[in-house]
Formats: sequence, structure tokens, C-alpha cells
Amino acid sequence: MAATWWWPKPQVGNTHPGATSPLGMVSACAYSGAYPTGYGRYAKNTEGVPEEMFERTQASGFTHFQQSGTGAIRKYYNYVRVTPMVQPLDDLGQSWALHDERAEPGYYAANLDTGVRSEITVGEKVAVHRYTFPDHHSARVVIDLSCGGLAIDLGRTVPLRAQVESMGHGRAQGTVVMEGVPLSVYLEADAPGWRQMLWYDRRLIPGGTRLDFDSIRHTTLRPFGLLFMGPARAGQTVEVRMGFSLRGCEQARENLRRECGATAPAFEQVRARTRHRWRDHLDRVRVDGGSPARRTVMATALYHSLIKPCFADDESPFWPSSGPYAFDICTMWDIYKTQLPLLQAIAPERAMELLESLIRVCEEEGNFPIGYRMARGADRFFRQASALAHTAIADAHALGRGGVDWGWALVHMVDDLRRMYGEDFFEHGVVHPITHTLDLAYAHHCTAKLARALNDHRLAEDLERRGRQWVNAFDPAGGLLRDSEFYEGGKWNYSFRLLHDMAARIELAGGDSGFLSKLDKFFGYGAEPVTQPGVRPQPAEMALGYALNRFEGLNNEPDMEAPWAYHYAGRPDRTAEVVQSALTWQFGTGPGGLPGNDDSGGLSSWYVWASLGLFPVAGQSLFLVNAPAFARAALRAGDEEFVIETSGHRDIPIGVDGVGADPPTQYVQSATLNGKPLHAAHLSAADVHRGGRLHLRLGPEPSTWGHGIRPPSHSHP
Repeated sequence: MAATWWWPKPQVGNTHPGATSPLGMVSACAYSGAYPTGYGRYAKNTEGVPEEMFERTQASGFTHFQQSGTGAIRKYYNYVRVTPMVQPLDDLGQSWALHDERAEPGYYAANLDTGVRSEITVGEKVAVHRYTFPDHHSARVVIDLSCGGLAIDLGRTVPLRAQVESMGHGRAQGTVVMEGVPLSVYLEADAPGWRQMLWYDRRLIPGGTRLDFDSIRHTTLRPFGLLFMGPARAGQTVEVRMGFSLRGCEQARENLRRECGATAPAFEQVRARTRHRWRDHLDRVRVDGGSPARRTVMATALYHSLIKPCFADDESPFWPSSGPYAFDICTMWDIYKTQLPLLQAIAPERAMELLESLIRVCEEEGNFPIGYRMARGADRFFRQASALAHTAIADAHALGRGGVDWGWALVHMVDDLRRMYGEDFFEHGVVHPITHTLDLAYAHHCTAKLARALNDHRLAEDLERRGRQWVNAFDPAGGLLRDSEFYEGGKWNYSFRLLHDMAARIELAGGDSGFLSKLDKFFGYGAEPVTQPGVRPQPAEMALGYALNRFEGLNNEPDMEAPWAYHYAGRPDRTAEVVQSALTWQFGTGPGGLPGNDDSGGLSSWYVWASLGLFPVAGQSLFLVNAPAFARAALRAGDEEFVIETSGHRDIPIGVDGVGADPPTQYVQSATLNGKPLHAAHLSAADVHRGGRLHLRLGPEPSTWGHGIRPPSHSHP
């Protein structure tokens, strides 16, 4: 089946192997300038097979703050490059081949061609570098504070203002204003007997203690920073500890002291603490069974799901008060369906802090962001989607979460519905791009749920009425969305999203038979294999692919929920076939290993849910049930444990195991929840979050389980 799907984007994931902390502020990785994380060999690529910028894996140093799984977002970070060198300062910026790379959660290491062994670990707001040098009469560690962005067209980031201060005794600090945000660093270096100097334009400034740049432009930028230099004996190590803050050097120093302590060295203690945090987070989803490759992909997916968003508590550069501050919500339309529900289950405190941060952004900046990065300005991805935070807020309230002033949240939700495309939706009931009509109608429904729960019935009725205007987006003659502009995809890709009134949606498509026939066509039932785009695909080649009107195999965000549309038409067996094919063929253990951009963990979170046999319907406090990929799994939801166990399960290999054809699908034959028969193929979110035991009896043939009781639809009168 997967051979009939068509994917326009490169299947490389766009992740990186750098050191990260679970949902932490800082990451650190080898830097080559390649797209899009600064790591690797790829040039900018959004269609077809990616082109390579370099013939080898290489690095000019090690940078901080990387995106994870994004595409062309124009804010590529990679700030504060640290480069161990045995060459002259004039060679700064040259890249050297990487060998013997090693990556673990919270740790990255590699050998440079120069003979330097480089190791990096991070805490939540700190990074610690450890370099082991060969014997050399003049080694150095160079910190470049002017570095930012990528070595691609329009990918560079130029600081607006900067100051660097060398304080002696291995201490220094500095602030660079990047993308309108003041990023401060306080650092300490253990390099006994080495000299400490500032440099500018690759020239040393003997005796200098401070550099100030009041106004920097692309035309006036010259690299600048500081270095430590001296003779090295073979095996000598130099440790550089760096604390970061968005609120000045003093807070950066406090962050360093809190995580690294007052004594040196700190590398192993920071590494151990971060390893412990990762172990705790990754242990919140446990699986039994499956091939080694499938378990590896599952663990990797869970890891990628917990890298973003970045939480920088008490670090907002835009408002002075304390409290949670989250960035790299890149982007909401990729993560609100899968990753945010996963965080709500396994990291509920962080999930609620994210909502608190989003509400604060709305207070300070006037809207709920669709994407929010470590950058100032209105570049918030409004073209892609509208009013998505409403779904996460509605789900959190339905779960009975505390810590949020729900009345105040409702005020902002209602106000946000009128912003951007929302004003036209308010006046006309339909907007183009047509997908925004679906976004806004759904957000009205989610907001109405909160209003009714807070006893504002008049507001709830008005919101519910407007929420029913999703129907205006569809062409009743064809049962699909109306012709419009679409962001990455076509109307078929967006026509099968899970609405709040799927019963009416199915009737609009001609009832079960009409809806199922369109779904079957979309997923390639009975179709021939298709040819995928190659290197530098021409517009005509891409147009032919889009004209297939085919499932993109999770290559793009609109497809993530489409397989579960079968549930609403009484055919969860079809869901099982599509999902198992995707789990088998679209993911692997090698470089790349993902069917498209990981999108800050949105795609990896899909894999986690699909492997558990669950899918969250964001905004409806609902889970759909499917055959899982493992014999047994346990999800730690808050303080409770929800267990999914099976009988009749057979381990299904994945493509990297040498599978030559689709393995037989496993279908749910019957189910029990906490020992009681479960005839519906869905659960309330409360069922999952309160803990319990879901038992699924599986078999090799489709059954009638789940056909008769459909997931709930919030139908119009």
C-alpha cells in the first residue's frame, strides 16, 4: 500500500544528533552550516531528494540552539560557536571532517580531523564542552559570538548589537541581540596556563577587556569573540562551561552556577543529571515485544517528541515577570494534534506551563501564536493556520487541569477568534484559504465547550452556531473541500481532517459508501505504485504528483489524522491497514528514518501514539483505538498508568528488517476496558488519563468490532 503513496518532501526528518535536555532551553551540536539545523550535509531542500552541500560530515565548530525537524523557517539560530583549534586564528570558519560520532540523550561527541576529541553535554540552561587535544605548541579554544544561522542563501543571522567582556581568570560574558532577542552568555574555561584574549576580524586584541558594537549591519559585520590559547600536551582536556539567559549576563551567571555548581570540572555531573532527566521522561512510555528495529524507532520517536518546545522559565525577554516562557513552538499546526496531547499525558506540568505561556503571549502581543520562536516580530505563520491553541486549552480544561485562570483564558480565546482571518469568518462564515474556515469553525467549537463549562450559555450558543459553519468549506456536489489555495498539499489532503461533526461531514460526502470510496481512493487502494520525485524535481513532475490526490504517507502535516477518518465511517479495520503500512514502511533506523520533516516532534509523536494503538482527537477529549504495534505497552499519564495489552499479537517487522511485502495486518477482534467489554473503537481522554487496562484481542482477519458504535459527533440540531 505504501508504494501507492506520494511524498513531495525529502524523507530526511531534519533532526540533529546534538545534546539536548528534555524540553530544555539549550541544545548543542556540531556545526557545518547545512540545512536546516546547522548539522549535516544537506542544502536547502523542500521538494524531492535532497541535494548535498558537502561530500562529508564536517564541522567548523559547535553551536547552540538548533531547531528540530523543521523546514524553511528562516530563523536558524546556531549561536555562540565554540571551535577547538590547532591552526591559526585565520583558519576560523574552516570545516574539518567528523569521525567517530557518538550521540546519546544529553551528550554528543566526535573527533575532528585535527585530532581533537570534542564532547558536549547540556543542562536546561547550560552547555558544557570538553576538548581533548593532541600534543601541540599552540592550541586554542575560540568562542565566536557573531555566528548565527546557516551557510545557505538568506540563512545567515546577523547580530544587531553586541558586547563582549573578558573578565580574566577563565571568565567572560557577552550579549548579542539576534532576531530582536538579547541572548546573554556567561562562561568559564578551565585552561590552566593559557592566555585569554578578545579578538575581532580574526585579529587578536592584546590587553583588551571589552568589545562593544552599538549597530551592526550585514555590510559591517566582522566576526568577533574571545579565545583561550596555549601549549597542549597529548590528552590534555579543556572544559568550557556556558550559562545562557535571555535576561542578561547576571542571570546567565546564576543559571551556570545553579546547574554547574561552584567547583570544576562539571562535565560529568551535568551529563549525569541530564541523563537522569531523560531516563525519567523516556520511562513514561514503555513497550514490550517488537523487533529490535521497531523498539529503536519507538524510543527515538519518543526522544524526538520531548526535545521541543523549549522551556526557559523566568527568561522572557519581552515581559519582566517570572513564570513559564516557551519558544520553538514550531509550529502549532504540526504539534497540536499529536505532540501537545502527548505532553498532556506524560509531562502534564510542562503542558500546562506551555498553555500559561501561550496565554501570556496573547496578553502581551495580542494573539495566540501559530508559531513562536526565539525571535521578536509578527512572523507567526498566520498563512498556515488559525486559532489552534484553542484545542489544547479545551482539552486541558476537560481533563480538570488547574493552574490556569479559565475565565481569563476564555476572554483571550474569544478575542483571538476575531483576529486575522477570523474577522472575515465572523462576517461571511467562510474564508480563503479554505482550510482556515475549518480551523476557525473548530476553534469556535472548542471555545464554546469552555464557555458552556463556565456557565456562559449565551456566549456558548453563539460560538456553537458559528462552529457549524465548517460546512461552508465543502462543495456538496463533490463531498470535498471547495477549490482554494492550499498550504503544501491539495484539497484531498485537507478534506479528511477530523471535524467535530463527522456524522454530518460523512453525510455531505454521500453517506458511508461515498465517504469510504473517497477515502479508499485517497489511500491508494487498488492503485499502482507511483514514482517519487527525484533530485531537483521540475514543476511539471511535482504537478503530476499532486494531481494523484493521494495520501502523502505522513510526509506532510494534513495527513496525520486522515487514517482515523475510517473510524467515523464504521471501518476501523481500514485504519489498521493504513496505519500498519505507515509504521512498517515509512520509518527506519538509519540517517533520515522519517517520512518527512519531524516538525518539532509532531511526526514522532504520531508514531508514538500509532504504536500504542491510540490516536488523540485534539479538542474533543477523545482517543480512537486501533491495533497497537507492540504486544504490551504502558503509558504513565500523570501519576496513573494506562496499560494496553494484547492477545493474539504477532510481532510485525518494519522495512529495515528486510520485509519484502506488506506483512499481514492485525485487526482488533474484541476489547475490554478494565475487564468490561468495550464495543466502541474509542475512549474518552479521562479513561486514559485516570489509568486502567485496555485489552485488545487481535487476529489476522477484519472483524465487525467498532463498526456499530461510531465516535461521537457534535451534530447540529
